[in-house]
Amino acid sequence: MPTITSLGVGSGLDLSGLLDELEEAESAKLEPITEQKKSYEAKLSAFGRLESALDSLRESATALSDPETFQALSSKMQGDAVSVSTDNTAVPGRYQVEVSALARSQTLASEGFEAEAELDTGELSFSVGDEAFSITLDDSNNTLEGLRDAINSEGAGISASIIHDGSDTPQRLVLTASETGEANQIAISSAEAGLQAAFGFDAAAPEASDMRQTVAAQDARLSVNGIDITSASNHVEGALQGVTLDLQATNEGEPDALTLSRDDGAIKDSLNDFVKAYNSLQERMSSLTSFDAESGAAGELLGNSTLRGVESQLRNAMGYVGDGDFALLSNMGISLALDGTLEVDDEALDEAIEGNLDSVSSFFVGNVDAEEGDGFAASLDTVLGNLLDEGGALDTATSGIDTSIERLGERYTSMQASIDATVERYRTQFADLDSLVSQMNSTSSYLTQQFDSLNAQMNQ
Repeated sequence: MPTITSLGVGSGLDLSGLLDELEEAESAKLEPITEQKKSYEAKLSAFGRLESALDSLRESATALSDPETFQALSSKMQGDAVSVSTDNTAVPGRYQVEVSALARSQTLASEGFEAEAELDTGELSFSVGDEAFSITLDDSNNTLEGLRDAINSEGAGISASIIHDGSDTPQRLVLTASETGEANQIAISSAEAGLQAAFGFDAAAPEASDMRQTVAAQDARLSVNGIDITSASNHVEGALQGVTLDLQATNEGEPDALTLSRDDGAIKDSLNDFVKAYNSLQERMSSLTSFDAESGAAGELLGNSTLRGVESQLRNAMGYVGDGDFALLSNMGISLALDGTLEVDDEALDEAIEGNLDSVSSFFVGNVDAEEGDGFAASLDTVLGNLLDEGGALDTATSGIDTSIERLGERYTSMQASIDATVERYRTQFADLDSLVSQMNSTSSYLTQQFDSLNAQMNQ
């Protein structure tokens, strides 16, 4: 009897369709596991969004724990000869900055060489500032191009290039010191007479000027409030405490005016950033615990004990009491509204910053000499650390969810294997049924033929 390769072919029954329906019915057992897994994944995503909002709050609180936040300065330079940047050590004041000379790098140029001219072989020694190196010219590199590449490969304070001046001997080797200032002059020497002649310096006195100096090394010269300053660089640090001056041009006789003043706006921005981060966190938590009575839609963490704990700890943290002129946030114009968010009284906050910045700083920073901060910001950071750090409340909650998802994955795999085994058993049974019915149909056809033949013989 031929083997049946497709269900229903032998019997004429729709066994394939029936098997599909049975498989679909069996697969329905997976739906509760899938739905439960989706629910856990939604909670995990919700905790991720909560963690992000808590991280933002912690970042803004960290800024307020730094004394430098309350020492912000603004700088204003009248004039284009000097640009300025400051750090937290700068102090308010007014300064006149006059630049009489900019720092320059020395440039030397050789006499002209014919194209493809070969140099004598031998050793050339170079020095600039504290850097020194030697180059050996041989048959592989005794051209201007070879010397140029050898100098640049050293990376030791000298940049070499070749300029074509259009004359009969157009190639000129140009050397430029990488650093500005008179201390960074280039010196060249060689014991080879041919190299001495080629580059125009005297072996007995290898001065930098012997190789046709086209730009002299020069220190920057400036004065600040009438005090003369010399700098090897146009980037001048240390002339004013906490201030870096970048010299752009000379302004002799017309000094630029620099004004450094306390930047109350930047300080207020830092406080407002904290308020925004806190309010964003409150909005996030409200969304995660929301419930719409009409639609029945609920936030992913509605009724979650971990989130309730977060809310409770934050409320306690915001009740911090300091021991200075500003004991509470509300004393400086930052108060809790009925919906749990923070409100800022701009007038009160401006008055606190302008009139008593030390007390504002003390409230947030605490004792600057303490090994660990003991102000409001440090207190809040401790609370946030208990929530966010490894082993904290959120880590514990998400780890539990991860474990549950992993177990559901194992259940899903096990259930799928059981369903596959059941469907395969059905398939085998249907194949046997198909074969049996096919065999019975074949027998029935054979017997019918025999009876028909017998009747025909009897009727003759």
